[in-house]
Amino acid sequence: MKITHWKNIADKLLFQSPGHRAWLSNTRNGVTVLTSVVFRYFSDKTMMDLAHSDPELMALCHAEKQRQFRGLELIASENFASRAVLQALSSSFHNKYSEGQIGARYYAGNEFVDAMESLCQARALNLFRLDPKEWGVNVQAHSGSPANFAVYTALAGPHGRIMGLDLPDGGHLTHGFQAASGKKVSATSLFFESTAYKVDPQTGLIDYDKLELVAGWFRPKIIIAGTSAYSRQLDYARFRRIADSVSAVLMADMAHISGLVAAGLHPSPFDYCDVVTTTTHKTLRGPRGAMIFYRKYARQPRTNAKSSSNGGVENGACGDPTPTGFDRLINEAVFPGLQGGPHNNSIAALAVALNEAASPEFKEYQKEVILNMQQLCTSLANYGYTIVTGGSDTHLCTIDLRPIGIDGARAEKVLELAGITTNKNTCPGDLNALRPGGLRLGSPALTSRGLKSKDFEYVASLIHDGIQLALRAKRQTSSKLLKDYLNPATVI
Repeated sequence: MKITHWKNIADKLLFQSPGHRAWLSNTRNGVTVLTSVVFRYFSDKTMMDLAHSDPELMALCHAEKQRQFRGLELIASENFASRAVLQALSSSFHNKYSEGQIGARYYAGNEFVDAMESLCQARALNLFRLDPKEWGVNVQAHSGSPANFAVYTALAGPHGRIMGLDLPDGGHLTHGFQAASGKKVSATSLFFESTAYKVDPQTGLIDYDKLELVAGWFRPKIIIAGTSAYSRQLDYARFRRIADSVSAVLMADMAHISGLVAAGLHPSPFDYCDVVTTTTHKTLRGPRGAMIFYRKYARQPRTNAKSSSNGGVENGACGDPTPTGFDRLINEAVFPGLQGGPHNNSIAALAVALNEAASPEFKEYQKEVILNMQQLCTSLANYGYTIVTGGSDTHLCTIDLRPIGIDGARAEKVLELAGITTNKNTCPGDLNALRPGGLRLGSPALTSRGLKSKDFEYVASLIHDGIQLALRAKRQTSSKLLKDYLNPATVI
């Protein structure tokens, strides 16, 4: 009897014969064995829905859903996943352990997990127009921070040197951030040696000349071309030339812009980089997770490669391909290096999101994301606000509130009370991340809800009203302490 046949019988017994013991004749490789299978219904408790099983938690779920529904979500790193993505997140893939790689697991019963993860990998490579002979992808990392840490572990090694954009200038904690005092805030600065490159204080744009100068004396093993609050496109070709000049690996962290890259609306880092990491829930509009793309073979020497607006390379390659070994190093850094079993339900949901992102509708959505953000920048500038870098090419912007005498923490709180969620954010030159001078805004979530450019004009007016209220409250507060500002009793 074929295995698939007796599994069909087992499925029927599971739901029709509680407590039934069946002896099934199973032939494998010409040998007949008797398999004892015990079936029973799940207990009443495990089959209850959340509303009946845990009303208290269900009430919190409902309250959060209403908060998202009634408010204006303007946090640049947030989005609304589709119903299909959420369904995959709650699928039975959640129940399965699958430590290891496809076809080489440490647990049995992973035939469908293998098929699902293979599908996810294929969709990831296809979405970003990558040749599977040249690129591989790991989809097991639980989120973006451990994905970045895995790359550093694999390719820089303990106390290896890494170099990323400074956090106040728009970088990310995991790019090696340490405070101006020298305090190592992120584990990436604790376990690796790091230094930062910065933006021009006048323009807010990355200073590539100084980047090249610092890279020359620091000699990093990895240069990170990535941001979390930088609103302009990156010059990946310039990054590549700088990395080559110091024999560094060039890594892109496209967590914020992966949806724009997938839609072809932002220069692709894949033309120039050796490794590309990304989260999956921001502009990509998937579940919380991460992907690590890596070259299987070393980039071929290119002559007279020039920076171009679309990130393309003008000249061809020559020479025989040399294996990088990145596949083994990175996969082993993820597991068993940094984590155990992958979250299979998240990988399944990611496969759904990647399929959605390959649609024409997704590209139109990303166009709206950019247009809406540009409209928001224009409208806020018309109200007199300073936009860091002077505008945006992406899904986000940062307002510098220091010129009007208020910080991002106070503005964030007042806007939150009005149902508008933003996040306080550092601006170039800031030293205090808890009371930074900026407010970061993003358009993906509200664009997912169908808002257009005209709607973002109105959103800008609401933000303006909120900031003016924050200023008024600050003037009427007797204490200069932030905690007192947040206490209504201190307002005169």
